[in-house]
Amino acid sequence: MNASQAAILKQTADFVREQLAADASGHDWWHIDRVWRNARYLAREENAHLYVVELAALLHDIGDWKFHKGDTSVGPRLVGEWLRSAGVDQPTADHVCAIVAGISFKGAGVADELETLEGRVVQDADRLDALGAIGIARTFAYGGHAGRLLYDPEIPPEAHATFAAYQKSRAPSINHFYEKLLLLKDRMKTATGRRLAEERHRFLEVFLAQFFAEWNGLEEHHVTENCD
Repeated sequence: MNASQAAILKQTADFVREQLAADASGHDWWHIDRVWRNARYLAREENAHLYVVELAALLHDIGDWKFHKGDTSVGPRLVGEWLRSAGVDQPTADHVCAIVAGISFKGAGVADELETLEGRVVQDADRLDALGAIGIARTFAYGGHAGRLLYDPEIPPEAHATFAAYQKSRAPSINHFYEKLLLLKDRMKTATGRRLAEERHRFLEVFLAQFFAEWNGLEEHHVTENCD
């Protein structure tokens, strides 16, 4: 990586940090920073183009459709404008915009294959941050931000067959584990991503087992005590 590219990356990191510093939905600067670090590691392990990976990792949540009334065109447009202003060459800018346009999870029944290794690396890096302890914390941060219930046993999870159905969902936060998070391990695109996802996936399963034990357990324990 040359000095000009390093300067653009620093400028981009400063721009993104300023844009997302106040976010309280789990899509803040520190999410970006973790994805950026994950992406650098995966890029080196998978021999991906590091400069493209770093730019896409830094910019992947600029203009996220979740915060723009479902409009998926906002992110690539804003990213393209930034890259042009920063002096990024057109082929690299086009590549980064394509990654940003295709990175999002779109529903259990919707394919989300990215064409390039760099796209797959950044997608895996982003999805790693949706798993494990951080992923759990982010799920409830977003749920609170979006006014979602914690859990309602009368609202079952759905396997959304279309992106439109996924976008419209207002299901409780616990449903998100079944509608997205528990699916990610098997949808990792790189060998390194699959390896790293294993432990984080198991942590989700442990959390859910404890959550439902606490949700149901006290009443069952009370009944048992009364029977004695």
